[in-house]
Amino acid sequence: MIHVPAHRALLPSDWAADVTVGIDSSGCIARIDEGDAGSAAGILVPGMPNIHSHAFQRALAGRAERAGSGPDSFQTWRERMYKLSRRVTPADLEAIATLLYVEMLEAGYTSVCEFHYLHHGPGGARHADPVAASRALIRAATAAGIRLTLLPVLYMHGGFGAQPPEPSQAAFIHTVRDYLALLDTLRPEESGTIRIGVAFHSLRAVAPDAIDDVLAWRASAAPNCPVHIHVAEQLQEVRDCEAWSGQRPVEWLLKRDLIDKHWCLVHATHMTEDEVRSLAATGAVVGLCPTTEANLADGLFPLADFLAAGGRIGIGSDSHVSVSPVEELRWLEYGQRLVHGRRNIAASTTEPNSGARLFRATVAGGSQALGQETGRIVVGHAADLVELDASHPLLTGADGDELLDCLVFAGNRPLVTSVLVAGRQVVRDGHHPLASNAAAGFAEVVTRLCQPG
Repeated sequence: MIHVPAHRALLPSDWAADVTVGIDSSGCIARIDEGDAGSAAGILVPGMPNIHSHAFQRALAGRAERAGSGPDSFQTWRERMYKLSRRVTPADLEAIATLLYVEMLEAGYTSVCEFHYLHHGPGGARHADPVAASRALIRAATAAGIRLTLLPVLYMHGGFGAQPPEPSQAAFIHTVRDYLALLDTLRPEESGTIRIGVAFHSLRAVAPDAIDDVLAWRASAAPNCPVHIHVAEQLQEVRDCEAWSGQRPVEWLLKRDLIDKHWCLVHATHMTEDEVRSLAATGAVVGLCPTTEANLADGLFPLADFLAAGGRIGIGSDSHVSVSPVEELRWLEYGQRLVHGRRNIAASTTEPNSGARLFRATVAGGSQALGQETGRIVVGHAADLVELDASHPLLTGADGDELLDCLVFAGNRPLVTSVLVAGRQVVRDGHHPLASNAAAGFAEVVTRLCQPG
């Protein structure tokens, strides 16, 4: 049995002092002993899930910030993303994802939901192995040592009402039959740290009958697997959905009674008050990606109202303009402060520390969206743990929930000293052993992808 001592540990009930966590050979927490941690100096918290990732887009980060001849928007960024996607091979994807997952681990993410739709080659050319790109992501996650929920994405159309896809979307497209075959092929890849879920790109990209067909497969083949979908990210999407169906995107999903605790609605930025309350009542998780949503000028999620209604949230780095749970949580709170003109929007009467409340909420909601037993330092759960440097000046004198406030609003990656996933130490002294080699592989790929042509 592996023993991990800590000066302080965030347990489900509260903070505890002088804790030793015992981890069994399966990578799960087997025991928790309080009051006998010796000279341990670290602060132990559950690892943060990253519940929305498009790994290949890490190669675009910082490379789409030059203004064009007209107003820039989500649509102009999307054209840059499409151009990149046409050049990425499965080998390229593996190299990009390996460094990305190493970066996530060093930042304190211990798991990731990979929302994967780059299935084919340029022009939609099929790979010899139809799941080559998915397997590249699994290899990258395995090499880095991060927990993975792989979400192969069904993408069929170019707009609401089953509009034909654009040529630039050809690498994403599946029929329902081919998509279900992909899922059947991938399910044997599941392991203690790999799970396969399902995802619909969006209501504009998947028709209602296709959603029904996939959910029917899920009901018989994998009834508890996670279901993720992009929804209500942009105002134009909301308007187009209303023109197609007479309903807003979240409203459409709610009225079909599709959503439950296994669902994750990514973004859900633009909702009415009724949608906010009704969505919260389903028990589903909303996946928030504040740095990407800011970068793409999406808008701000109605955080205070959703939390007040009992809603569940998680965070994701999405397009990976930032790979830092701390920055996602900061922007989640700071964006709300700028809109509402007051501080500590996420705080409540029972949880007055806004950073601590956001950390707890996103670890819990993120673990739910992941569909794996993580997110709590409790016997039986996976030992996905992050140790913070208690000797760091930014944490000096802090205790209890103020430690999490300091992490979110004063700290950053240097506060993470050690990371364990399924009981295996993957980051030591703030560094991942693959960091140098992964960076070299990433650099070679991005240098080639960024060449003209």
